[in-house]
Amino acid sequence: MAKAQKSGSMKVAVWLIVIVFCALAAVFYTFREPIGGYAEVGTSYAARVACSCRFVSGRSLDDCEKDKLGGMELVTLVDDVDAKSVTARFPLVTANTATYREGFGCVLEKWER
Repeated sequence: MAKAQKSGSMKVAVWLIVIVFCALAAVFYTFREPIGGYAEVGTSYAARVACSCRFVSGRSLDDCEKDKLGGMELVTLVDDVDAKSVTARFPLVTANTATYREGFGCVLEKWER
């Protein structure tokens, strides 16, 4: 009797996991355009500001992390000192790079749309 209850509990748990996964997939599919838009804008902003912080102001990338706005915790920054650029990434969605150009400051790379 205990094995039957354990087996039944496992089936319920598996079905709950499947239902939660499907619900999350449906939510992400429904809101994919706003999520992608916010991610694109957020990474563009973060790359541009961090590039200016890093290569115009001369601060460290760790110090530039403090300049990110609230809600941008998932955006990661990576700098390329040789290319004088900073890339901001939002996991599994998008990435944007800003490069320092003498006389222009930090400029975003062209978007591939």
